[in-house]
Amino acid sequence: MDYDTYGSNAVELAIDLANVDRADPAWVRTFLDAHHEWWTEGTATELTDPEDEAVGQTSSLVREVALAESQPEVMTRLNALLDLASPKPYATDHDGELHLHYARPDAGAVEQLTTTVAMGLSQVVVQHGWQRLGVCSAEGCGNVYVDTSRNASRRYCSNTCSSRSTVAAYRARQRS
Repeated sequence: MDYDTYGSNAVELAIDLANVDRADPAWVRTFLDAHHEWWTEGTATELTDPEDEAVGQTSSLVREVALAESQPEVMTRLNALLDLASPKPYATDHDGELHLHYARPDAGAVEQLTTTVAMGLSQVVVQHGWQRLGVCSAEGCGNVYVDTSRNASRRYCSNTCSSRSTVAAYRARQRS
């Protein structure tokens, strides 16, 4: 599967948001700080409680899109995510390459995050199919991933989970 760099980075941001550990009360701040390269210079990342909740809602919706089991279900969930977005695309070459940004440069962190995640995820679903989103099959994992394999056969979020599952299956066969 081949898609543009900015779009693929936006999808990676969406996947990171879906897989973030939300147990820590400061998870939103930690997430925003870890992904600082996405925010326009000068964007405030100190959020209010309602803004933190909005980021949590976006995270949940990305996960729900990946968990959907049919195209109508994906469309309903993806459209709920897109309803939160405020796309105002603009062309930029701030990093030396001409590309589009999905949110206006003066938007707040929540709007930049939600819009970028919604647009990136929707591009993958529309251009490559909803089946390209998945949830790891490894026992106890549950991470969301985008299947970029040629034949759309990915079942695990990482090589680590794949190897762990293979070893577990091998050991189970040896015990039998």
